[in-house]
Amino acid sequence: MAVPRTRSHPFRTTPPAAVGNGRAQEAVPFSGRARLGKRTKHLVKRLDAGDVAVIDHAGIDRIAGEELVASGCRHVINVAPSASPRYANQGPAILVEGGVQLIDMPGAPLFEMLKEGETVTVDGGSLFRDGQPLWKGTVQDRETVSRAYEESRRRIGEALAAFAENTISHIRDERELLSGHIELPDFDTVFRDRPALVVVRGVDHKRDLRILRAYVRDTRPVLVAVDGGADAILEEGRQPHMIVGDMDSASDEALRSGAELVVHAYPDGRAPGRERLEGLELPYKVVPAPATSEDVALLIAAEKGASLIVTVGSHFNLVEFLDKNRAGMSSTFLTRLRVGEILVDAKGVSRLYRPSAGRGPIAALVLAAFATFVVVIATSPRLGQLLDLLWLKIEVLLGLK
Repeated sequence: MAVPRTRSHPFRTTPPAAVGNGRAQEAVPFSGRARLGKRTKHLVKRLDAGDVAVIDHAGIDRIAGEELVASGCRHVINVAPSASPRYANQGPAILVEGGVQLIDMPGAPLFEMLKEGETVTVDGGSLFRDGQPLWKGTVQDRETVSRAYEESRRRIGEALAAFAENTISHIRDERELLSGHIELPDFDTVFRDRPALVVVRGVDHKRDLRILRAYVRDTRPVLVAVDGGADAILEEGRQPHMIVGDMDSASDEALRSGAELVVHAYPDGRAPGRERLEGLELPYKVVPAPATSEDVALLIAAEKGASLIVTVGSHFNLVEFLDKNRAGMSSTFLTRLRVGEILVDAKGVSRLYRPSAGRGPIAALVLAAFATFVVVIATSPRLGQLLDLLWLKIEVLLGLK
């Protein structure tokens, strides 16, 4: 297999220049506004088709690739290697398949050379400003992406060994993730004997939320958002009960939605999200923990007595753990060991859960039956006479006649 096949972006037989919103992209110079962002998840919120995205994202993962394609931006310059040297990451393949021109310029000082919003021109693998060349890079096409993927795939053993060593290190240094010694404050949100739905900005999270609409309607779970997952819940027409994280991805609207806010702090007490919430004058609680914000959300739900935890957009298999390419993924693995059998992925719920008909269809059925009954009586003289006789007997028995 030369390239990764994902459900969202399977490689077809057409070359990259022929894909992307169904229209061919010609190899001609493109001029657009430079949009700079060292954190891709923030940058995608302000990108459109007229922009040239300048990112600093080593080893572009699947989520970042999908969000860059969805933004409509068709020109991405990366000042870090897009392909991971340690694992066959899927992001570059998704970008190429999505019709995005991806150019690697490792080490280019573009964040110092460019200003946000100024006009730049992309011509082949080179970047120009006012007709003057700024830097030359390497266009990542189908061939280069395929070759990098194959090279990384052959080193999968090294990636697995590094992941295992990191997990053992976490077991030694962060025993509380398995032993239960996590200090949690008292929360206003009640989890006891209720299902919880933990929404993370991750793989297929929007699609999975749509699939779970009937489940949410019928079971009314506690809705826990991890940072940007809060906006996904709002887009579904619902409000999160709790938002957990460093508060860097959730919008002001989400933070002001009335949800209980829980800032994830480092074990030494540093809490990056504290300053933003204080600036918005919003109350919050702090949970110090040596884990990711996603892990903290799962631990809160489990420790506070949730009967079932369903995750949306979470990391559930080894490919996703490695593709995320973060040391903290080992703590995520340990958290799942601790939460145990009450943890279920949204995809599993969608396959097993059979939604009820709901009040609307039942009410419609009753009204239709009643209307049919009325029509039958009105068009049948004999039934009308029979009902008149029955009503007369009722009146006699009740002494009304």
